[in-house]
Amino acid sequence: MNLDALFQILEEARKLSVHNDFVVIGSLSILGLEADFDVPKDMAMSNDVDCYTRDDPDRIFELVGALGEHSKYHEKSGFYLDAVGPNLATLPEGWKDRLIKVERDRLRAWFLEPSDAAVSKYARGEPRDIRWIRAGIRAGVVSLPVVRARMRSTTFIDIEEERKAKTLVEADWVWFKGLR
Repeated sequence: MNLDALFQILEEARKLSVHNDFVVIGSLSILGLEADFDVPKDMAMSNDVDCYTRDDPDRIFELVGALGEHSKYHEKSGFYLDAVGPNLATLPEGWKDRLIKVERDRLRAWFLEPSDAAVSKYARGEPRDIRWIRAGIRAGVVSLPVVRARMRSTTFIDIEEERKAKTLVEADWVWFKGLR
């Protein structure tokens, strides 16, 4: 996916919800930086846009029938809206202040800052999340020192999630040192 395709689905969401502001979390949050660098393939290969309406987060769930998985929009475009809430992801304190705003024709998308997204991905810890993070590190948009610092202000779901996330960060620290 690219930023143009993302704005196309958000434009449809705007028409249906009458909201102009959408927060994009998850893998495709990297598209907030698309104008500044070539987004690595491993960071933008998702076909689902994890997002919510900024001012009325629950409103996004009303759009699933028209824009969600298996909808006509999905069948036509290959992409779909994955309605989420602002509390879905495990994120560090202050993440909302670091959102990256991209505006087109009065439609605003607010994207997670990449190191904040990486904290969330470490908390989830799936192989595709690690691929995304490592692509971000190689591209210079995810900083392991920043991720480590932000983890100190992150409220994890439980001690197991925190332990797993920190173990994955340390493994990537070793991996990164091996790249040098």
